[in-house]
Order: sequence, then structure tokens, then C-alpha cells
Amino acid sequence: MHWVQSFDIALFRFINDTLSNPVFDRLMPFASGNRFFFPVLVVAGFVLLWKGGRRARLCLLMAAIIIPVGDGLITNTLKHALARPRPFVTLENVRVFGKIKNPAPPSATMLSAAAPAQLPNHNSLPSAHTANWFAGTMIFLVYYRRSWRFMLPLALTVAFSRVYNGVHYPSDVLVGAILGAGYAAAGIWAINVLWLFAGRKWFPLWWEKVPALVNPDASAPSSKLQVPSSHDSHWLHLGYVLLAVTLFANLAYLGSGAIELSGDEAYQWVWSKHPALSYYSKPPMIAVLQFAGTHLWGDTEFGVRFFSPVISTVLGFLLLRFFARETSARMGFLLLLILQATPLLAAGSLLLTIDPPSVLFWTAAMLAGWRAVQPDGKTSHWCWTGWWLGLGFLSKYTELFQLLCWVVFFALWQPARRHLRRPGPYLALLINLLGTLPVLMWNQQHGWITVTHVAERGGAGHAWQPTFRYLGDFLGAEAGLLNPFFFFPVLWAAGAFWRSDRKNARMVFLFSMGAPLFLCYLLFTARSAVLPNWIAPSVIPLFCLSVLYWDKFLRTARTLRILQAVGIVFGFTLAVLLHDTRLIGKLAGHPLPPKIDPLTRVRGNAEMARLTDDARQRLQAEDGKPVFLIGGHYGITGEISFYLPEARTNIVNRPLVYYLTSDKPQNQFFFWPGYRETRRGQNAIFVRELSVPRLTNGWVGKWWRGETNLDSVTAQGSPPPPSLVKEFESVTDLGLRAAVVRGQTYRYVQLFECRHLK
Repeated sequence: MHWVQSFDIALFRFINDTLSNPVFDRLMPFASGNRFFFPVLVVAGFVLLWKGGRRARLCLLMAAIIIPVGDGLITNTLKHALARPRPFVTLENVRVFGKIKNPAPPSATMLSAAAPAQLPNHNSLPSAHTANWFAGTMIFLVYYRRSWRFMLPLALTVAFSRVYNGVHYPSDVLVGAILGAGYAAAGIWAINVLWLFAGRKWFPLWWEKVPALVNPDASAPSSKLQVPSSHDSHWLHLGYVLLAVTLFANLAYLGSGAIELSGDEAYQWVWSKHPALSYYSKPPMIAVLQFAGTHLWGDTEFGVRFFSPVISTVLGFLLLRFFARETSARMGFLLLLILQATPLLAAGSLLLTIDPPSVLFWTAAMLAGWRAVQPDGKTSHWCWTGWWLGLGFLSKYTELFQLLCWVVFFALWQPARRHLRRPGPYLALLINLLGTLPVLMWNQQHGWITVTHVAERGGAGHAWQPTFRYLGDFLGAEAGLLNPFFFFPVLWAAGAFWRSDRKNARMVFLFSMGAPLFLCYLLFTARSAVLPNWIAPSVIPLFCLSVLYWDKFLRTARTLRILQAVGIVFGFTLAVLLHDTRLIGKLAGHPLPPKIDPLTRVRGNAEMARLTDDARQRLQAEDGKPVFLIGGHYGITGEISFYLPEARTNIVNRPLVYYLTSDKPQNQFFFWPGYRETRRGQNAIFVRELSVPRLTNGWVGKWWRGETNLDSVTAQGSPPPPSLVKEFESVTDLGLRAAVVRGQTYRYVQLFECRHLK
């Protein structure tokens, strides 16, 4: 194969060097990637969806499925398996243009690779750009035969530009072109065969209109039409598919490592290493879930968050089955679409906080309770209701509000009160109370610290001064996180259904299971600020109520259907952007400033831990004594504990990272052995996080123009805590460290060198 390699290099030199000219020097980097590509792609996609009809929708669907799967599973897998270095790594005097992903040389400049070893060693074979373009060309060729006239020249230009820019060999782009076209053709064939096999049985409404995906204009033979078009199983099966696809996509996203753990997730991961009946501020369920997830998948972000998408899928399944039984599977599928297009719930399907299990058990108790209050309701239904209520309390103390919801329901719906003369409701209450025992026992052993903490969070002990300043913040945050296209119709439905559906037991029940919690926190804004996620358990019943209320209007009002479709598209678009806010940077041509990036809190944590450990290693090498770490906040303590391998493996027996000593409980670290008991005479590094500097006036214009220096001031440090100074013989300020990821600063930390613990 030596002559093949020699020819490959010679052809590369010819394209990269001999054909060089000023026009190509500007054109080829633009062809490989530019700030206009994603906006144009999005606009073109919307135009095709709007004007292109069934053929365009199928074409875009195939592209949306095949290209990401081919890029992630096939192209990238081969890249890592073959591990062929890029030309500028192994060859000298390579002309390199444009951007190279993670880590990147200076962007949009030509690098004379006189010292190739200084550039990042990326894998080269095959070319992902080329594979994606030829896959798209093949897909469009299947649905639009004449599309090759513009798609093929574009694909060839991109392939040529990858060689001209110095980032791929000719053989890389050749393999990429064959691979992309090949897996696109194979993907279309496989999906079409699957549709021919299962479409008529599972999705009869669509199969009648499109019996073959590769020929969308054909009609189904009349002899094969065996099911009526109103068959409800179509929507039920579609709901199953949506749940399966969403579960797979969420698990794949978590497995990709696109986001790091937040401070709360890392803090509660430390809890999972110290099993207990309860914890300082939360019940034990979150620690149980993280314990199970990390024992299945290891101490990784995927293991910590594994049960979040699983919980989301189980929740969707329960709701789909509930609607299929009570009303129609079509409405259940519509509800699933709405929930997936709600940013708050989309985030809850990825981040494992106390909210996902709380929402799951609240909803499970609601659904079991609905069965229980039926005229033929059984005692077993009430027992299941109590069981889910108990698990809800072990997830989040908000479950106590659900007892209030039951009081409201019995007050509003007189026929249900006959159940109060039976043992069922009281058995449910007894089981619920049994679920509180672990928390009560732990608190009795620890001075009822949780009661004190929750009371302080609620403002107990402070005089109440009524105010309206938090009301607008609360409603604005909820409108944004619940999707404004859904939030306001939900509020309308919660009030308007009384005029037409007040005698509908199902509507009254759903109202009772959601509205009291929402209204309580709405009223609480007159006292203090309310976090948007506090009303999370009320979202599901209120959305169910809204779907039931608006269904009769949607059937006849075309404008409402359009608004609903716009809301779903808007919500899905927003959810995608929130999954990876770097896409916003690609659309605009510049990355979002970390100050306003919603994902800032899940980026830069590993880099922050590395910077802290570098200071620890230097002090340890200098003094020869063991050096431990002290965090100034429970979140940063958890993050460093998770992202330092040495700390992660000794989290229980001999922790490397501690929380700053305090005289009274401030978090769960107070109840575990501290450094004063085990680290006498040793040195330490104290680390605390500083706030990201505020943005300058006119930052939007600067950001749009691509200016990177948007901060008005540099982060300012402050003196060490007095308690820390008293504990060590000397405390020296080491200054600030910036956690920079892909050229952006996501974290500022201040480090202190602490010598000889007294």
C-alpha cells in the first residue's frame, strides 16, 4: 500500500499547495464552515416544511434521522478506531485554514505548520464534513431526482475544501463520500422496509396515505385497507415510539458528556456515598436514585443522571395509558408532544434533581387516586395512592401539598365524599404517614435541623411586608419555562372550565391536583421570591386539564390549531437549543457569553477542579506534606469531589475534599467528619467561586460583531474567611484562576494556600 499512500500525499500537496491562490484562500474556508450555514439551513428547512408537502416532510425526516446517527455512530466510531492523524500533524509546511474543533487553533487564520507537533492531533479518516454532505445529497436524490444538480456540486466543493484547507487527505474525503452516500441509502432502505412491515399495523392512519416512504405520492391498494382510519391504536403506538425515541436520545445525549454535573447534582452524589434515612435539606430519594445509577454505570455523569430520562419515560407512559383509557390515545399523544416541548420538563428529563421523582410520584398518586374515587374504586387503589404519596414525600417535601389537594377535591366534588365513610382514604393516609418515618427518625437524631432549614427558607421569624415585586418575576419565569404558547392557555383553562365543565368529575379532579399548589406559591410571592421549579408537580395535572378543555375548540378552530403547532415547534426548537446552547453560537456566528448562557452552571466544572488540583500538587511537591482541599460552598465541594479521580475514589473513608468548618449546620457536610478531626498538621488549598463579571452596556452589539471581551470588570477576589485564618498558621492568597472551555471563561475561582492545620 506504499504507492497508494504516496499518491495520496502527492495529491494532497497538489491541492493544498500547487493549486493555492488568493480566491481559494478565501472561498475554501467559507465552504468548510461559515456563520451563515446554520441560519440558512434552518430557514430552508422551515420553507420546505411549509411549502413542500408530504415529500418534503419525509425528506427532512430522513435527513434528521440518518445524518446525525451516521455522523455520531458510524463516522466518529471509524475516526476513533482508525485514529489516522490529520495531515498537518505528520507533514511539514501544510497550509491550514479555518477552524479545527476542540481544541482549536486561532480561528479563521492560515497556519504555517512549521511545527506540526504543536497542533492538536485529531483523527482524520473519514471526513465527517464530506460524509454528511454526501449523505444529504443521497437523501435529496431519492426524493427530488433533479436535486443532484445543486447538491452534488456543493458536496464536491466541501470535499475539495477539506483537502485545500489542510485538514484532510484526499483519501479521507473519498472514503467519507462513499460512506455517507452508502449509509444514507442503507438507512432509507431499512426505514422503508420497517415501514412496509409495521406501518399498516401500527400506524394505519398514516399508512393509508403513505404506504411506501420512498414513494410518498403512491396510494395504498384498496385490497389492503383492513382497518378504519379512526383506529385509536395508531396514536397509542405513535406515543410508544415517541417515548422510545426520546429515551434513546436523552440517554445518548447524557452518554456524550455534552454537559457536566451541576453543583446540586455533585453535592447529592456525595450524599449517595453516605446512605442515610434522610439528609440536611432533602429526603433520601435523590441519594437512593444516584446510588442505584452509579452502581449500574459507575461514577460518571451518565450514571448519576441515568434515572432522570427513565423517570421521564415512565411518566409519559403512565399519562399516555391514562388518556387512552379515559378519553383517547390521540389526546395522550398530543399531551406527550406538549410536555416534550416544555423547557422545564425537558430539562427534568436530563438533570437528576429532586424534581423528577417528585413529579413522577405526585402524578402516580394522582392517577391511582382517580381510580380510587370512582364509584367502583377499590381499597387496593387507595393503598397504591398512599404508597405513591409516601414515595413522593421521600422525594420532596412538596408532597405535603398533595394532601391539601385532596382536601380541595373532596370539598369541590360532593359525590366523592362517600369514600370518606370507607377505610380506603384512611389507609392511604396511614401508608403516607409511614413514608415519613425515615425523615422523622433522622431529624429526631439531628435536632430537627430540616424543620429549621425549611422554616428559614420560608421566611419564618421575619416580619411580613406585602410586596408585588416578586409576582412579575414568578409569572415571567413560569411563562418562559413552561412555554408561553402553553402557559397562558393553561391558566385560561384552569379558570374557564368552571363555566362549561364544572360537572365533569375528571376536570374538577385534575384542577384540584394542580391548582392549589400553584396558587399557594403564587400567593407566596407576596412575601418572598419563588423559584420556578417549586410548582413542578402541579404542571402535569394542569396540562392534562388544559388538553381536555381545549380539545373541543381545536377540532373546529383552525387558528387555535396553528397556534398549538407553532407552540410545539417553538418548544422543541427551544429544547434543542437548551440541550446545547453552542448551537445558538453557530446560528449567530458567535458563542453566547457565559453570563447569559443557561448551561453555564454545567460547564467548566472539570476544568475548575483541574486548576485547583494543580495548586494542590504544587504545594505538595514544595512542602512534602499531604495537601487536602477545602470548598467554600457545598456545590463546589461536590464538584471537585466528583471531577478529581483521587477524590472520587476515597470519598467515604478518607475524603480529599471538605467543606469549610462551621459552628452550626449549613449543609450535609456538617454531619460528617471534617478536616479538623483527621488532617491535623497538614496543608490545604481553599477554593471559592466568584461570580462571573457583569456584561458591559451594549454587549449585544459587541457579541454580534464577534468581540470577545464583553466583561466590564475583572472578577474581584476578597480576603479569606476569618474562621479559616484561625485554623491554619498561615493563609496566602494565590489569586484568581479562570476555568476556560473552548476559549470562554465559565468559572472564576480564588485559591488560598493554607499551611499547617492547627
